[in-house]
Amino acid sequence: MNIVIIGATSGIGKALFEKYANEDNRIGIIGRRANLLYELQQRYPSKTISAKADITKLEEIEQAINALHKEMEYIDLAIVCSGTGDINTSLDYAVERPTIDTNVVGWTFVIDILYHIFEQQGHGHLVAITSVGGLRGEPMAPAYSATKAYQINYMEALRKKAFKNGEHIIVTDIRPGLVYTAMAKGEGLFWVMPVETVANQIITAIQKKKSKAYVTKRWHILAIINKILPYCLYKRM
Repeated sequence: MNIVIIGATSGIGKALFEKYANEDNRIGIIGRRANLLYELQQRYPSKTISAKADITKLEEIEQAINALHKEMEYIDLAIVCSGTGDINTSLDYAVERPTIDTNVVGWTFVIDILYHIFEQQGHGHLVAITSVGGLRGEPMAPAYSATKAYQINYMEALRKKAFKNGEHIIVTDIRPGLVYTAMAKGEGLFWVMPVETVANQIITAIQKKKSKAYVTKRWHILAIINKILPYCLYKRM
């Protein structure tokens, strides 16, 4: 397959890159840090092409995606892993703004570009790493939970759009719980999963062409409880 991974230099994106690179795939990777992109490309030089870009710089990220698309000629699978979020109990807008710029503005721009590429091709599989954290509002990180809710709903909208247009495009929403990456922040964390385990389950969900998947699977249980829990109880948690 021809695969594009956006946000490939760390965390889940890096783990997915390494697993797909060990198979018969050609992979285009995009990230903000040129040195890390170079290191990954040197590990699998015959399979990897890279482009440096920041998802919040729209012209830059568009050029990077177009460059990979041109060199690869077509894309079978695109995985958007870029995301950010910080604890912000004081509601400091300077903390919230980068989360909004990354998880909403840049993310939407990238998702739309990739969807249009798949429309032009007549096929493709679009995957976004959202979060279980998008199911309810979280006062420890308001912008993170809100922007992830936005992503979840946006992916559902695209999934419905793809269905109405004949299902030539597959849209998959991957909702991780807590993972041992830099994104796992705060005290009293539980059910924090190894990134390799999470990556394996994501790949399985992609292979099965799931519309959405919780990873690891145990987080589906918590997600169900979380969604049905009355606010009068949720607010006390």
